[in-house]
Amino acid sequence: MKLHITSETGRLREVVLGLPTSPGKTPTLSETFDSKSYESVLHGVYPTEEDMIAEMGAFEKILKKYDVIVHRPRPVEGCNQVFSRDVGFVIDDKIIVANIIPDRQEEIDAYEDIYKQIPYRHIYNLPEAVHVEGGDVILYKDYIFVGQYDFPDYRSVKTARTNRLALDYLRMIFPERQIIPLNLLKSDTDPYQGILHLDCTFMPVGHNKAIIYRRGFMNPRDADHLIDIFGKENVFEITTEEMYAMNTNVFSISEDVVVVEEHFYRLIRHLRDKWGMTVETVPYREISKMGGLLRCSTLPLRRD
Repeated sequence: MKLHITSETGRLREVVLGLPTSPGKTPTLSETFDSKSYESVLHGVYPTEEDMIAEMGAFEKILKKYDVIVHRPRPVEGCNQVFSRDVGFVIDDKIIVANIIPDRQEEIDAYEDIYKQIPYRHIYNLPEAVHVEGGDVILYKDYIFVGQYDFPDYRSVKTARTNRLALDYLRMIFPERQIIPLNLLKSDTDPYQGILHLDCTFMPVGHNKAIIYRRGFMNPRDADHLIDIFGKENVFEITTEEMYAMNTNVFSISEDVVVVEEHFYRLIRHLRDKWGMTVETVPYREISKMGGLLRCSTLPLRRD
């Protein structure tokens, strides 16, 4: 298997899509890993396996419509395997295997058959102290944007998934790229006040365009920096309600085609009417109740 990922929007050829089957029992409040899941459990609206299967099936159908090769992890009974982006990510021709929280180690093991197809020298297992998940890593031109939480209470915050040591590690592996750290607001219990991953507040789309939730960053200057990079006319800013619904967590099949949750009406109109993109819509509202959406469900392996 040849890996090649240099952007979020290059023509997608090969991807790992998570699995919706046999996710296990609904977690208790203390067992949730993110604020959206916490809220869903609290209010008794955590998604059912039936709903997850239907929504991921609709997503897979769109991917195959565009002749994308879709891989799936090995099924693990009683394990939630929907969010493959947490398990690893590809930059250039290297795959980084994430140090996800210990309760989810079974998810890593389920990718063994996929990793066997990749030359071992292209697989990077992180040192124990280095924490980074794929949702916090976004590629654009020569930049690698990294969402992080660089504060003393890091270990006590469940939604703090990427630490400062990850920046040093990525700089070592990709010395030719510019690594941009972005500190994110965090909350383990309030999805209106915290950002789980960088792709929940920022995402490049189309031809040099971006979707941004300005208030998701600890430092407002980080949002301003992103807007300066793309140009204000090329940025679609979303509201707090749209961030809560995860409007930034779209998934690009190419620079011209993007997959979007079907209820993101304002974003869909903008992408189609203002930026001239082809927008494929899928139902994904139930899966969003677990703190992730379309990008979170994918691990791209090869783009043009």
